[in-house]
Amino acid sequence: MNEPCPAAPSAVHSTVTETPVITTTGLTKVYRSRGREVTALDGVDLHVREGEVYGVVGQSGAGKSTLIRCVNLLERPTSGTVSVAGQDLTALAGRGPGAGSALRKARTGIGMVFQHFNLLSSRTVRDNVELPLEILGVSGKERTRKALELLDLVGLSDKAKAHPAQLSGGQKQRVGIARALAGDPKVLLSDEATSALDPETTRSILQLLRDLNRQLGLTVLLITHEMDVVKTICDSAALMRGGRIVESGTVADLLATPGSELARQLFPVGGELPGIDRTVVDVTFHGEAATQPVISQLARTYNIDISILGAAMDTVGGRQVGRMRIELPGPFEENVVPIGFLREQGLQVEVADGAEEAAHRGTGDAVLTKEGAK
Repeated sequence: MNEPCPAAPSAVHSTVTETPVITTTGLTKVYRSRGREVTALDGVDLHVREGEVYGVVGQSGAGKSTLIRCVNLLERPTSGTVSVAGQDLTALAGRGPGAGSALRKARTGIGMVFQHFNLLSSRTVRDNVELPLEILGVSGKERTRKALELLDLVGLSDKAKAHPAQLSGGQKQRVGIARALAGDPKVLLSDEATSALDPETTRSILQLLRDLNRQLGLTVLLITHEMDVVKTICDSAALMRGGRIVESGTVADLLATPGSELARQLFPVGGELPGIDRTVVDVTFHGEAATQPVISQLARTYNIDISILGAAMDTVGGRQVGRMRIELPGPFEENVVPIGFLREQGLQVEVADGAEEAAHRGTGDAVLTKEGAK
């Protein structure tokens, strides 16, 4: 079933600023059961800037779901702090009088979208969207006006009187997004919101999230195990493993960082590593360099045969980005100058088997280092 297109965004677009909206410091979560301890989060420091879409990616058990549930204090962290929009939520989660009401009030500024929709089957679509407003004590007439406005925003104005059982998976998730926006939040959390959807519907929901980010100025923190989600809509990303963030940064910076594990996973290029008399090089293209015939120029300039072992090209953040694995004849020491040529063209270059670092350690200044070639 084709999903409805989201409402066209207004002329107002959000911009990413350097102001952090979500900050976690030393966040730790330890579960205790039957005398055993399981550490789900191990000192997580996270900084999500205002107006950006930030993706946290990792395999099952990495701690992603625990992290996002700690951000709105659905899970109480064992130690560390969580601040959202300048408020220390961990301080609001105390045991004293009024602590619970203060935390509930702060949570109205944080919307949450769930993997399995969590809609009430006995309520209509409009009633599901109205539910948070009902809890907040908003009058019936105002609740209805707001719910219909939000359903129009997510492209479901014609489904207000339908029940969840009558909707497709993508439509249910749109209702979940509309409900999450009912309190006019500045932050939207997405917990694997597309993992239960087919690829076409996933693209539709991701485009909706990006449109809402731009139109409403939302800061979006999403968790996923799918690299395509990060590639499609994220400004920044973090890789989690074993309850820790092992790599983070803007997607553009990660792609430009030699040795970035996230970059390799976003753009896997394959190809076998070299034998003794060959040099395999991973090249990252972005910006203007992505449209230039650099590899053919290299072959002509140095009269060498170049084998392309693998390549991947896509659009990230409106820019063409690609990675290519090429093989040059001869060991690394014979390819220092051609590799330097590639770097002079504004490309990020990494020797696939680490031969560059080994050669540099052995010959000192005789080898062109990564830093010197940039």
